[in-house]
Amino acid sequence: MTTHRAPLTNHHADGSTCPPEHKHTVTGKPLHPDCLGRDHSRAVCTCGNWQFQCPVKGQVTEHRRRHLATHQAPAPAPGPLVRDALPFNMR
Repeated sequence: MTTHRAPLTNHHADGSTCPPEHKHTVTGKPLHPDCLGRDHSRAVCTCGNWQFQCPVKGQVTEHRRRHLATHQAPAPAPGPLVRDALPFNMR
């Protein structure tokens, strides 16, 4: 099974990518002197069928987490219980 990723990136108002070394306050105001401030965050999945963009970084993170969960393989069915495997007269 292919492992999909949906990296989260921050963007300035002009559409340029805000580098990871540019730190922000929770509201997106810049803490780096050369930063314009975070305008929005975006996540794009490697599956090619999903992307999400929003000014609220936490919302992008939540939608990203939910989308990536759809790519998880279903859990294997549990094996038979020992009591079900025993012959009828041994119960």
